[in-house]
Amino acid sequence: MSRTRMDIFTLAARMMAMDDAAWAKHANPLSVYSRMSILPLMTLAVISRVWLGWYALAPIVLVIVWTWWNPRAFGRPKTTDSWAAHGTFGERVFLNRKECPIPQHHSRWAIGLGIVSGVGAVPWSYGLWSLDYGMCLFGLALMIGGKLWFVDRMVWLYQDMKGTHPTYRSWQR
Repeated sequence: MSRTRMDIFTLAARMMAMDDAAWAKHANPLSVYSRMSILPLMTLAVISRVWLGWYALAPIVLVIVWTWWNPRAFGRPKTTDSWAAHGTFGERVFLNRKECPIPQHHSRWAIGLGIVSGVGAVPWSYGLWSLDYGMCLFGLALMIGGKLWFVDRMVWLYQDMKGTHPTYRSWQR
C-alpha cells in the first residue's frame, strides 16, 4: 500500500482551492502585495475583541474571506515579467515538486523559511492572547519576513526551472 505524505505547503494550497484561473490572477502584483495585508489585518481583527467583544468575530471572518478571495480578486496581469508573478510561478513549481523534481537546495530553503514563519506564529499568538503588542510585532516580523524571503526564493526557483517543463514556460507572458 502506497502512502502519500502531505506537507504543510500542499495542505495550504488545497485549503485555498487554487485552480489555474486563480493562479493566473494571483500572478498579478496587486494580489501578491495586497496579500501581505492579511496578517496585520488579522492581528487588528483579533485585538479588536478588546473594543468589540464577541462582535470581533465579524472582522475575523472578513479577514478569512479576504485570505481566500485575494488570489481571485484581481485580473490576470498584462505581463508576467515581474518579481511578484515569478514568485507565484515558483510556488506552483514548488508545489509540483513530486511530479517534476526541483534542486534540493531550493527545497531546503523553502522548508527552512516555512519553519521561520511557523516559529513566528508562536510569539504572534502569545501576543494576541496576552495583548502583548511587542510580541505581536515580533511574531509578525518573523512571519512576514519569512514569507517575503520565501517568495524571493520562489522567484529563483522559477528562474532555474522554467526551461525544464513546457507548462512552466507557458505561464510567462
